[in-house]
Amino acid sequence: MFDLKSLYQQVIVDHNKSPRNFGKLEPCSHDAEGYNPLCGDQLHLYLNIDNDGIIQQVRFEGEGCAISTASASLMTQSLIGKSVDAFKQLFAQFHHMTTCDLDEEPDQATLGKLAALAGVREFPSRIKCATLCWHTAKAAIEGATRAKTE
Repeated sequence: MFDLKSLYQQVIVDHNKSPRNFGKLEPCSHDAEGYNPLCGDQLHLYLNIDNDGIIQQVRFEGEGCAISTASASLMTQSLIGKSVDAFKQLFAQFHHMTTCDLDEEPDQATLGKLAALAGVREFPSRIKCATLCWHTAKAAIEGATRAKTE
C-alpha cells in the first residue's frame, strides 16, 4: 500500500537536507527579508522578474527549521517560469491548504510537491514556518523589504 504521509516526510527531509535554489542571487530585481519570531526562522528571498512579469530566477538564504527550509526550497522550484499573477494564485492555494480543515485533501494536481506541507495544518504553530517564504516572496514582489506573516 502506498503511504502518502511517508512520501511527504521524505520530500520534506530531502528539501531540508539539500535545499534547492539556496544562496544569494546577485543582481536581483526584487528581494525581501522574512522572520518568524515564534521560532526564529529567518530568510532572505531574491527574485529576478522580467519586464513581462515572469519569475526568471528565485533563490533564498537563511536559517530555519526543517519545515521552513523545505517550504522555501519547494516554493523556489515551483515559481521559476511562472508569472506574478500565477504566483498570486499559487500563494492563495498554498495558504488555503495550510489553513483549511484537516479532512480536506490538498489539491495535488495544482500544488504538486508543495502538497507535502499539508500536514502543518495539524500543528497550528508550524503554519507560519511553512508560509514564511510565501509571505516573503509576496512582500518582495510588492516592493516591501520585510514580510508580514499575519
